[in-house]
Amino acid sequence: MGRRRELEAARVTEPGLRAAYLRCRSLHALHGRTYFLATRLLRPGQRPAVHALYGFARYVDDIVDEQLPDLGTAEVSRRLTEIGAALGTGLRTGTSTDPLLAAVVDTAARYGIAAELFDRFLASMRMDLTRTGYPTRAALTEYVHGSAEVIGLQLLPVLGTVSAPEEAAPHAAALGAAFQLTNFIRDVGEDLDRGRVYLPADELAAHGVDRELLLWCRRSGRLDIRVRHALAEQIARTRAVYRRARPGIALLAPASRPCVGTAFALYSRILDRVEERGYDVFSGRAAVGTPQRLTLAAGALVRTAWARTAGPHPPPATVEE
Repeated sequence: MGRRRELEAARVTEPGLRAAYLRCRSLHALHGRTYFLATRLLRPGQRPAVHALYGFARYVDDIVDEQLPDLGTAEVSRRLTEIGAALGTGLRTGTSTDPLLAAVVDTAARYGIAAELFDRFLASMRMDLTRTGYPTRAALTEYVHGSAEVIGLQLLPVLGTVSAPEEAAPHAAALGAAFQLTNFIRDVGEDLDRGRVYLPADELAAHGVDRELLLWCRRSGRLDIRVRHALAEQIARTRAVYRRARPGIALLAPASRPCVGTAFALYSRILDRVEERGYDVFSGRAAVGTPQRLTLAAGALVRTAWARTAGPHPPPATVEE
């Protein structure tokens, strides 16, 4: 019922296009638990576009992460090239018959999302085919720009702003980066299993940490004190990115603020959970518990209702670091 309501509110009527949006929505619901919960706080007509953008990113990311070991670099590279070509054609013509890309193309046309943002995303996904680590923060930032900052920029016209979009854009990009950097800290163990480290090697080395020590922690189930110190620094750096992103919430359209404020609060608290686990990112995922998630969502629902009925000045979103 909710799915039909969203598509009707977005005026998506063509059967093939509806199916594409629903496929993206399913990917979002399956893989993006935090984002999907926050998206429920948007107006129904906004949600299909968010599902399309997240679903596309997840679809491509899964090809790289899940299919690379079986298919090999050359085949995955070929598939990324095909996706990029099909998407590029769709963005130029304004239409696509692809069972997933059709929703992405439609969203880009509706909201005027620049094709180059998708190009940058695909470029970062290609980095994962050949790079297994990043020697410096600058090198990692290059990857994060394409893999995460551009997602924030894609979402900005969907969310709407009360300022000039270019004023809100740096904050939107920073929030995408903060979410990605949080993932990198939370998923150190899982990324090691794929042969990758997404923490700058020089910053780890300053604490006496290298890939071999991280692998030892993963295999032994023990946490070296040097790794604790390195992860504490990474968390501090990531919280600084959240602080750069935070002012952007007030620049969004009022109806979008509860959604983004909730995503901000939920995701930033993953860093708290890593600390509470003693920086153990090797034996399981740090996650925000269901009661806390529901409490945050309930407060956001009140702000959402206010934003939809009381005009342009809803109560501010509760955002804690």
